[in-house]
Amino acid sequence: MIYESRDVAATAVARPRLLPWSNLDGNPCYLVTDDTGTGRLSRLADEVEAVQLGMADDLLGHAVDLLGDTRATAPQLRHLAACLAEALHDVHRIARSRGARLHVSDGDEEDADAVPEGGRGN
Repeated sequence: MIYESRDVAATAVARPRLLPWSNLDGNPCYLVTDDTGTGRLSRLADEVEAVQLGMADDLLGHAVDLLGDTRATAPQLRHLAACLAEALHDVHRIARSRGARLHVSDGDEEDADAVPEGGRGN
C-alpha cells in the first residue's frame, strides 16, 4: 500500500519511505511525501520506529538475563529466540528505511542501486 502526497512536485523527487509496518498480507508499506518528513504519517512512522527500537532494547536486556540463567528451559529459550527474530526483523526494516533516506551524492548513486531492496536476506 502506497500513500502518496498530493503535492506532485514533491513526489517527483522524493523516494518512497519504507514504513515500519506491513499491510494485512504481510507486504511492505511505503510512504511518498516531501523531503521534510514532518507530515502526520511520517511522524507516526517515527514514533512506531522509536517504540520498536525501545522494545528491541528491552528484549535484549531480557535475553542477556535469560541466557545467564542456568535454569532456563528449552521452551523459554525457543520463545526468546522467536521474540529476538521478530525484533531483529523490525530493527532491520528500520535500518533499511533510514539508510534509503540518507543523502546519496551523485558519484555514489551507482553503488546505492547495486543492491535492490530486499536483496539481502529479506
